[in-house]
Amino acid sequence: MAARVEHLVTSGTFSLDGGTWDVDNNVWLVGDDTEAIVIDAAHDADAIAAALGDRTLRAIVCTHAHNDHIDAAPELSDRTGAPVLLHADDLPLWKRTHPDRAPDGDLTDGQVITVAGTELTVLHTPGHAPGAVCLHAPALGTVFTGDTLFQGGPGATGRSFSHFPTIVDSIRERLLTLPSATLVRPGHGDTTTVAAERPHLQEWIDRGH
Repeated sequence: MAARVEHLVTSGTFSLDGGTWDVDNNVWLVGDDTEAIVIDAAHDADAIAAALGDRTLRAIVCTHAHNDHIDAAPELSDRTGAPVLLHADDLPLWKRTHPDRAPDGDLTDGQVITVAGTELTVLHTPGHAPGAVCLHAPALGTVFTGDTLFQGGPGATGRSFSHFPTIVDSIRERLLTLPSATLVRPGHGDTTTVAAERPHLQEWIDRGH
């Protein structure tokens, strides 16, 4: 059976630079009836474990280390035995949320994660966070973009550890070069496509976020 994409929305808070905001996060499960990976274990380990069911969890992949994307990762790891994977450049952010628990492995640009016979390639896309990554699954016609690219533009870059010119470069060079029909599945909000977002690059630059 080919891998499929499942979608869960969990709710909690995002905190950085002294502020806290209510947020809804997309949690993505990629796999088949026997195994899966979780992309961004946000807020609610119980809900994610329920969606996983009795399947083997191969990995918990963190697109970046803002607290709302990783807060449930250690608990889900403890329950399932799955390793938590994060790009090393985001360790300073990770330690703000989980000072006593390190990730179990590093994500590196070009690394391939395989689940249910489907390959997902790690794309390092800094800007929203230094270690932000996206996961491109050509066989599924999908890229999981975390908070790098949303429907309507780049992720926020107004807080610590973020940089607008860097996120624009990441999107231009790593994401908008993907096939036009590629589905963009972000960390918050609705799915879009590369084709829908590509024409607006200059507008985003001019707007300067």
